[in-house]
Amino acid sequence: MRTDTGQVIHLADYRPTDFVLERVDLTFELDPTETKVEARLIFHRRPGTDPAAPIVLDGDELTLSGLLLDQVELDPSRYDATPESLTVRDLPESAPFELTITTVINPGANTKLMGLYRTGGIYCTQCEAEGFRRITYFPDRPDVLAPFTVNIIADKDANPLLLSNGNFLGGAGYGPGKHFAAWFDPHPKPSYLFALVAGDLGVVEDTFTTMSGREVVLKIYVEHGNEPRATYAMDALKRSMRWDEERFGREYDLDIFMIVAVSDFNMGAMENKGLNVFNDKYVLADPETATDADYANIETIIAHEYFHNWTGNRITCRDWFQLCLKEGLTVYRDHEFSSDQRSRAVKRIAEVRHLKSEQFPEDGGPLAHPVRPTTYREINNFYTTTVYEKGSEVTRMIATLLGKDGFKKGMDLYFDRHDGEAVTIEDFVKCFEDASGRDLTQFSLWYHQAGTPLVTASGSYDAAAGSFTLSLEQMIPATPGQPSKEPMHIPLSLALFGENGGKIEPTSVDGAEYTGEVLHLTGRTQTAVFHGIGSRPVVSINRSFSAPINLHFDQSPADLARLARHETDHFARWQALTDLALPNLLKAARDAREGKPVVCEATFVETLIAAADGESLEPAFRAQALALPSESDIARELGGNNDPDAIHAGRQAVLKQIADAGKDVFAGLYAAMTTSGDFNPDAKSAGLRALRNSALTYLSHAEETPTRAKAAFDAANNMTDLSHALTILAHRFPDSAETSEALATFRDRFAENALVIDKWFAIQAGIPGAKTLGRVRALMDDPLFKRTNPNRMRSLVGTFAFANPTGFGRADGEGYRFLADQILDIDGRNPQLAARILTSMRSWRSLESVRADHARSALIEIERAADLSTDVRDIVERTLKG
Repeated sequence: MRTDTGQVIHLADYRPTDFVLERVDLTFELDPTETKVEARLIFHRRPGTDPAAPIVLDGDELTLSGLLLDQVELDPSRYDATPESLTVRDLPESAPFELTITTVINPGANTKLMGLYRTGGIYCTQCEAEGFRRITYFPDRPDVLAPFTVNIIADKDANPLLLSNGNFLGGAGYGPGKHFAAWFDPHPKPSYLFALVAGDLGVVEDTFTTMSGREVVLKIYVEHGNEPRATYAMDALKRSMRWDEERFGREYDLDIFMIVAVSDFNMGAMENKGLNVFNDKYVLADPETATDADYANIETIIAHEYFHNWTGNRITCRDWFQLCLKEGLTVYRDHEFSSDQRSRAVKRIAEVRHLKSEQFPEDGGPLAHPVRPTTYREINNFYTTTVYEKGSEVTRMIATLLGKDGFKKGMDLYFDRHDGEAVTIEDFVKCFEDASGRDLTQFSLWYHQAGTPLVTASGSYDAAAGSFTLSLEQMIPATPGQPSKEPMHIPLSLALFGENGGKIEPTSVDGAEYTGEVLHLTGRTQTAVFHGIGSRPVVSINRSFSAPINLHFDQSPADLARLARHETDHFARWQALTDLALPNLLKAARDAREGKPVVCEATFVETLIAAADGESLEPAFRAQALALPSESDIARELGGNNDPDAIHAGRQAVLKQIADAGKDVFAGLYAAMTTSGDFNPDAKSAGLRALRNSALTYLSHAEETPTRAKAAFDAANNMTDLSHALTILAHRFPDSAETSEALATFRDRFAENALVIDKWFAIQAGIPGAKTLGRVRALMDDPLFKRTNPNRMRSLVGTFAFANPTGFGRADGEGYRFLADQILDIDGRNPQLAARILTSMRSWRSLESVRADHARSALIEIERAADLSTDVRDIVERTLKG
């Protein structure tokens, strides 16, 4: 394992390679412990480079076993080989040349799950970002593109299936007991998109006819017996392909598209050209074992990886600093797809909830970095919510600035201009400038400046003049490496409403650009005057979350209640409810810490219950309205000196008051929001279940007994209802006999289903309170717990660290010490997984002093450990330094 501190890579140091790669021919002779890899690489020297420069290829834990130059064995004096690099000297000055490199690797011992590894009898690759260098020596960077031919030789009985990228060329027997298969991908691609899968798997097959009439074969490979659970994934894939044709004009370009689901995988999925590899949790689903959220995630992630075919594969990144160019852009595309498949307002609320709970803390902590960073030590640590989710929001703002037609013209130009290239953010933005004629120089600061902007707003109404004045000020906080910031171009979707709920249309606006109900904030301060306003308006700012900002705008509870009842933008209606809730929750946390009684504002409680009971609103929206801001949301808004126990106690007290006040409403909803017939994962049915389960949550607070939740558990005929009832039992009544019985029943029923057992572990890891640490330790000794499986570690240790503030943040610091032990243990096997779980400590400085000291001590313990991976060292040092 590499234990160096890691070289810092700088964007400013980018330069093209000295050698151009023309083609790649790979031959794999698969063996569990001694896989032989022969790579035939054809290069020519780039014109204008030093004719004496050697070629330097990347490696990672490699051993060279053979090296030929133009099929002649190379004298050892002409090359240097280490586990991390291969340098070859005295190469032709202009003519193409062929290097044939042979390595022998051990897939069975590859616990990092990067490169080629073997799990459960299946050979699998994961090469993004720098995994290909664990297979063979190679110019392993995204701007090196070439067509690949792949030959795979393996034992026929153990590996009847031999897959790689592109189109299948053919296969046959290959000596006693073996066979081979050949694949060719004609589309030049970087090495990070290479894929190989071999083993014995079941398959679900279908076809898709493209808009030009070509028939594409679709195959999803899963473990034998799981084929029926892949049918929803196949349906989502076909809908994704059709949507991308209709919305973006993008047609699939190979004869076959394949997905392989594996259980041991560090990521959610990987978009390898024509051969996507998925964590099986994002492929497998049926009513008995998958929740509505699981179905929605499968739909989204299947779409995301398919959409990468154009935004990531056909057009890829010049370097890893441009990662948001493929990830942020493709997240925007999958968000739009899901919004069209389901409720756009509900989907937008879910997106913003995730952004605020994950990306805002990242932007406000020691791990903050721009959407397009300028330095990194370990690129795996930059697969962050900033790159993905904030990157998506930046793309969304471009669409807001240019409008639907202008955005489409820019995307069409991007596809036409850069197909087959490795490009930069500047290339992407230039397409929109050229297509629209709009200067996006200031807007591009969104890519370059870290931190969440704070926009402060205030308004005044002049009845005599019939005008409303809105004053705005923006501030972008200091972040690591960026102490001062320039003003951003912030598009604020804005509307004015009368006290009767009707929208007021101004006759004109002075002081700021205001087009299509979007106010463009470009200065550090700005004042806009709206004319033709006949009565005092109620203002709705940042509708649909048009910009990823924090907004400070003092509005009375009465005005917020009006927006919550009358706003035509349902996201903004939800935001008004949230803005009503937060002051109550913040005050509750402070009062709980000081031992004072918690009392909620009547307007807030009444408005929330009215929204829950509003039959004109879709059930899924009403469920979102009832889901109060989380404990992490409250901690973020409090800003510092946070006591997790007080935050939890205050929020529970608020839930109790709402539950008591709306008990009859919640009982009515629980009885009415039922679905009939067979389980259906469609949006309407999922919305009914969501609202019914929200009502059940409140009833558990009003009735203060596990009886109803246990009855719901016993009666449940789908995993959504079953797991929700079990969560209420475990989190509200952890010591009850009903909970013990339900947990045992759940375990016994699903012991053979790994993905469902992950839920069982996660539900228990999230039980609030100091005693949960003991439960987590005991669960790690359960025979069903598997330390080497990333999903299992995330479900127990990850859930405990990320989603249980009171259990993890015990006042005695034992939760932090437990995490330190686990990080060091995981790091020895899987540094990438360890680093990602360690990011749960990113907000330690916001804790009250005793807990903060304990957290710091745990981080220092990790930092001082011997043989620490680059992945973990990078995270722990930035977390301590920030």
